[in-house]
Amino acid sequence: MKREPLIEVHGAAAPLLRDDVDTDQIIPSAYLKDMNADMAQGLLAYMRRTPDGQVNHDFVLERPAFKATPILIVGSNFGCGSSREHAVWAIKAFGIRCVIGVAMADFFRENCVNNGVLPISLELPAWSELSQWAVAAEGQQALHVDLARGVIKTDAGQQWPFEIASHARTLLMEGLDDIGLSLKHMSAIEAWEARTARQRPFMQSCAAIST
Repeated sequence: MKREPLIEVHGAAAPLLRDDVDTDQIIPSAYLKDMNADMAQGLLAYMRRTPDGQVNHDFVLERPAFKATPILIVGSNFGCGSSREHAVWAIKAFGIRCVIGVAMADFFRENCVNNGVLPISLELPAWSELSQWAVAAEGQQALHVDLARGVIKTDAGQQWPFEIASHARTLLMEGLDDIGLSLKHMSAIEAWEARTARQRPFMQSCAAIST
């Protein structure tokens, strides 16, 4: 599938500095029962609203400065729990394109890449510096995430380098998922199919029988 490439992300960075936020907290199960549920409203719903539905104005994503934040700074082990892909759908529906934390859950990180969201795991010292900056900035200063160069920076010149697997970088920067990446090699795939049909025709017969 082809989607909008992700090269850079700029904007306010919302600090949600909590550890072990699991996928059920990111998108509660109540929002998975209806195919037409508003994923953006479901994002961290039980943190953003009280049990009777009142908005928690003290919660970071309900503050005016972060209503349209494209960057979320999280704590350690964010996205743990189940492999619920809806968690990333909710994050993207809210408008967040980059999540920065410490040692994110593996399946959450993979779901981010497959859905066009940049997951960045920093070492603790760098994360601590960045988190302190975000809290002090209060959404009034922009953070710049440059995927091509692998660096996070502020207008004041602070920088934090980050690493990401080359496969993930390619998918994000070219706006592809794994299927889209495979389709880039369609000519080679078709050539292999044609060559195999000539050299091993019995394989074609087996394929015809199985279908």
